[in-house]
Amino acid sequence: MPQLIRFNKPFDVLPQFTDRGTEGTPRRTLSDFIDLPGVYPAGRLDRDSEGLMLLTDDGGLQAQISDPKHKMAKTYWVQVEGSPDQAALDALTKGVELKDGLTKPAQARIIQEPSILWPRTPPIRVRKNIPDTWVELTLREGRNRQVRRMTAAVGHPTLRLIRYRIGTWTLDGLDQGTWQNAVIPQTKKRPRR
Repeated sequence: MPQLIRFNKPFDVLPQFTDRGTEGTPRRTLSDFIDLPGVYPAGRLDRDSEGLMLLTDDGGLQAQISDPKHKMAKTYWVQVEGSPDQAALDALTKGVELKDGLTKPAQARIIQEPSILWPRTPPIRVRKNIPDTWVELTLREGRNRQVRRMTAAVGHPTLRLIRYRIGTWTLDGLDQGTWQNAVIPQTKKRPRR
């Protein structure tokens, strides 16, 4: 039976088990939190982003979760600088022109600060004269640093980025820096011909 775990990745943790960096000082990795042989990330989550990662020991499941051709929805909670108006939300929803092309349509809405949030270390920078707003953004593609580039393109740079959901899996009940086994949905087997 394949194994799948949910992990709530803290800020400033590499989304891999080893640090191949050349910065001199070792950086925190998944191995600082997960001592479970044979599991590997199903997708990535940038070092400066937080939240849900899925890890599995099954290559097929890993591909199903991370390969954009499967169009598995991923939902992010994004704290942005300023107060996005309807035009900014509409642009996020319809698609934003980035250097690597137009993004696919997404879902975007303003939300209250999520109640399950933990303090970030270090805290985000706060500017007295510029408000911040939480936006929930759901994508079905996964370009490099896409959420940050999209919010910047509509005039609202990302201050904090938390992935809340991948497909049917969420952060619910998962403290920062902890992991739990996850349920793998049963797929319908095709009848043999």
